[in-house]
Amino acid sequence: MKDLVAFDLDGTLAESKQPLQEPMGEALANLLDVAHVAVISGGDWPQFEKQVASRLPERADRTKLWLMPTTGTKLYRFDDEWRAVYAELFEEDEKQKILKAFDEALEATGFVPEKTWGERIEDRGSQITFSALGQEAPIDAKHRWDPDFAKRKVIQADLQTRLPGLSINMGGATSIDITREGVDKAYGLKKLSDASGIALDKMMFIGDAIFPGGNDYPAEQLGLDVVKVKNVDGTLAAIAGIVACLK
Repeated sequence: MKDLVAFDLDGTLAESKQPLQEPMGEALANLLDVAHVAVISGGDWPQFEKQVASRLPERADRTKLWLMPTTGTKLYRFDDEWRAVYAELFEEDEKQKILKAFDEALEATGFVPEKTWGERIEDRGSQITFSALGQEAPIDAKHRWDPDFAKRKVIQADLQTRLPGLSINMGGATSIDITREGVDKAYGLKKLSDASGIALDKMMFIGDAIFPGGNDYPAEQLGLDVVKVKNVDGTLAAIAGIVACLK
């Protein structure tokens, strides 16, 4: 029996950078009736607010919901309104080093798309995120660009030589997330255990990138029970099974 179910966001609960659809909001409300729920992903708080916090039905028990932007380096809880519990931020010199490395890596690997939509590199305070096609790229273009993660694995490998001591993980459909050394979803889940008082063996994790190099893989390495899904429909089915078991 589990006390908390943690989720990845993009590709798991919703399409990349899209709001939760009504069936997922209702499914999460059902799950919140029987367990705590956490969402941990690379997006910053404005993205979480747009995709998750504002999309839950009124009946959802928000006091049992733990929202963890930027791979768990930030935590938000609900108390009449959503409030930040903590935020761990990069220093300015760290940010500049990362931005320089991105420019060099993209030039060296040659993965420059013909068309982009919006900014490609976003400073999220505690995380720097590269979105290959830009922050506002349409979903179909994202899915076509790197469906097997092959392009990002090349960029990731190059960045690892330029940024030793930092965590570099693939996320979403086109993204690469950079955080301080040791900061990945395992780090975030351990912070969640400390903040919630819920032991790791009482948690489970659901994500679509649970494979070596994927940004959900650290949850499995941490020893959590995991459910690997391919898409949002798979997540809906998993939630229905979990709710039935926990009831």
